[in-house]
Amino acid sequence: MQYSTKTFVQNYGSILLLLVGISIGSLIGIFFPHFVDNLKPIGDIFLNLLFVSVIPLVFFAISASVANIEGDRVLGRIIGMMSLVFVVGIVVAALLSMLFLYLFPINAPLPIEQAKDMLDTAIHDSWGEKIVRFLTVSEFSSLLSRQNMLAFVIFSFLIGIAIRRSGNAATMFRQFVNSGNAVMGNLLIMVMNLAPLGLGAYFAYQVGTLGPQLFGFYAKPIGLYYLFSIVYFFIVFSSFAFLAFGIKGVRRYWQNNILPSLTALSSCSSLATMPANLLAAKRIGVPDTMASVVIPLGTTLHKHGSAISSIFKIYIAFLLSGKDFFDPGSLIMAVGITLLVSIVAGGIPNGGYIGEMLIISVYQMPTEVIPSIMIIATLVDPLATMLNATGDTVAAMLTTRLTRQGLADPEDGISNAAS
Repeated sequence: MQYSTKTFVQNYGSILLLLVGISIGSLIGIFFPHFVDNLKPIGDIFLNLLFVSVIPLVFFAISASVANIEGDRVLGRIIGMMSLVFVVGIVVAALLSMLFLYLFPINAPLPIEQAKDMLDTAIHDSWGEKIVRFLTVSEFSSLLSRQNMLAFVIFSFLIGIAIRRSGNAATMFRQFVNSGNAVMGNLLIMVMNLAPLGLGAYFAYQVGTLGPQLFGFYAKPIGLYYLFSIVYFFIVFSSFAFLAFGIKGVRRYWQNNILPSLTALSSCSSLATMPANLLAAKRIGVPDTMASVVIPLGTTLHKHGSAISSIFKIYIAFLLSGKDFFDPGSLIMAVGITLLVSIVAGGIPNGGYIGEMLIISVYQMPTEVIPSIMIIATLVDPLATMLNATGDTVAAMLTTRLTRQGLADPEDGISNAAS
């Protein structure tokens, strides 16, 4: 009995502390909303610690993983299967969202608020210039900003390939990135020990500030989004985990998905959740070389929540404009925009606003719809971020399966082939 209690505390003690912190924060947000501004700095400090850890963590994790992969064919197979999983996941999210909105339409149009100077925030570059800006930066120092995360991920990936091609000349550099990967992993554990306090403070702020708006005029589309996303979260992600490794995959995924889910909900940041995702993937049994490539890339490129919210925002924009969203041409274009927005929307809080601008510009919607879809985007951001972030873990499981690898035993490191 004593052993069972000790084992339970070891396995779930951190989760229980996190739930206690979040519960207390939520109650403060409900009953003392005027006090939450005083708690927000605590949450900001925790998130800032995560953010400053993310850049070196991504560099060492990706470059070390790529450098240590044995054989070019293995690396090519990982990238190919990962890309397939990413694209299929986003398309599935978009198509299921369309089906849900077709079955449960929003009949009453939302009020159109007058947009003032909103177009000043839109990006007027050509598509070629957008692609250049998303994939590259002109100065090395710009790589160190999380706003250029995709460019930094590509750079880290190329460093790993360069290490592989340098052979024995890169032995010391390979040791450096491997050591850096171990150090950043321990730093991550230290920072995550502050999660109950930091995330509890952030939950208090979110509940205290966003709570009243949830019961306003936008309740119906927000309610439909949350209903669909919660069902999607449990059913679709469980299905993906089952396709990866059967019942064992489903069990391990949900046993280790609590911390990443709560981190994403409270921080509204895929980047802030990535460290928790990497820990979860390790405990699930995903090989380190796989998780360290798929999850950082997925943080920028693979977003189930953004895909669902993009479809909902496009639908609301059509509703406000009096147009038919379910026209075949509009639906096909919506899937394409969803794929693009999933790449454009960075892993930072409220980073999807560029996506709203793309939706308006591609469909040539009236500017008056911009404030409404931005309000919706803000209110769905916590759950969308949770889907974005935790979808990366199950994507790593699927990629592991498609590359014909097995889950490692989290207790003794023995590789178990999928049944």
